Amino acid sequence: MPWSDHAIWWHVYPLGFLGAERAALPPGEPPRHRLPMLTGWLDHLVGLGCNGLALGPVFAAETHGYDTVDHFRIDPRLGTEDDLTELIRSAADRGVRVLLDGVFNHVGRSFGPFADVVRSGSASPYANWFVPEGDDFRTFEGHGHLVALNHADPAVADHVVAVLGHWLERGVSGWRLDAAYAVPRPFWRTVTDRVRARHPEAWFCGEVIHGDYAAYVTEGGLDSVTQYELWKAVWSSLNDTNPHELAWTLGRHNALLDTFVPQTFVGNHDVTRIASRLHEPRHLAHALTVLFTVGGIPSVYAGDERAWRGVKEEREGGDDAVRPAFPADPGGLGSDHLWVEQLHQSLVGLRRRNPWLVRARTQVHTLDDTVLTYVLTDPGSDAAVAVGLNFGTAPATGAVPAAPWTPAAGDGSVDARSGTVSLPGLGWCVATVP
Repeated sequence: MPWSDHAIWWHVYPLGFLGAERAALPPGEPPRHRLPMLTGWLDHLVGLGCNGLALGPVFAAETHGYDTVDHFRIDPRLGTEDDLTELIRSAADRGVRVLLDGVFNHVGRSFGPFADVVRSGSASPYANWFVPEGDDFRTFEGHGHLVALNHADPAVADHVVAVLGHWLERGVSGWRLDAAYAVPRPFWRTVTDRVRARHPEAWFCGEVIHGDYAAYVTEGGLDSVTQYELWKAVWSSLNDTNPHELAWTLGRHNALLDTFVPQTFVGNHDVTRIASRLHEPRHLAHALTVLFTVGGIPSVYAGDERAWRGVKEEREGGDDAVRPAFPADPGGLGSDHLWVEQLHQSLVGLRRRNPWLVRARTQVHTLDDTVLTYVLTDPGSDAAVAVGLNFGTAPATGAVPAAPWTPAAGDGSVDARSGTVSLPGLGWCVATVP
């Protein structure tokens, strides 16, 4: 297995997590050395069972980090390059890999090459890096402060290759590629092929919300993309008491696994937190069970392991509630919702004991108005995992094939002799073979 098949990420949005200022520091201000605080959270990450730290934007930016102004410089609100490389070293000492978030579809207006184009016009050596549009330049999805790069210019590809290689050489293991869906797939292929020539183990995951997920792998050269279809189906099917929606999406998920291993999640820095999204709090266990049993490379958004709440709103500052500051160290979490953290540990532990789940296909056995049961099997052994989910409030039953099932988690049960799955109202269970 490649190392990425064993990855379970703990996802942090550093500017929020570390309580950074909302906008770039004034020129001449000394850097704020906040990144070292994350070192104190590495043992928490490992304690969950994760082995990867997926960082949101850390590069110099104007405000929220996705308006990059210098891909080669750490945002002074977070610290310095030495702070980041020391964090990478501390993570490596614990067997933890670090993933960076690269924004290569667009830049902030203070980005050096763009500022030069504004000053010098067509005389700028960067004139072809951007596309004129009316009295301005093409922007990203109507956001005037985010100027889109011209991916048809080979110099833009050269720049991205240089950035990716620069930080891979400093110890990161891979990249989340922001807004990958907005970038032409041939551009990604050119870039990833060139970078892999020097960094063959680098892992590239594209943010793809909609579209042909598999094409970003086969045509774009990415390793994985974000599985938004599954994310939506998990909370939507639970809220609507509609197992059919989730079952249909699991079939789609199986088809994706024929091409690549999707990056799976129930929360991230761009969406309402799962604890706020679900109408019924007891459905949180169902959502986590799906995340940690189906194929994929899972991630946990920091705070979700304590059922933190936060609603994303479509307004200025609308992400603030899902990107809050954290305590200085894990001790500041207290005991609130500790049971959710323990549930994460239990389900991640189950996945660690069955690493083959990363590429396992889901076989649905019971599907009715309230119950979904499914089984995943290891093609290389007799190992199997059975899952039963009761979306409704009344006790219910389902079925899986008879096998020597051993209880693993949940409040339901699987009868080994008959394969009957018994579930209390809003119940769930996981059983394993051997």
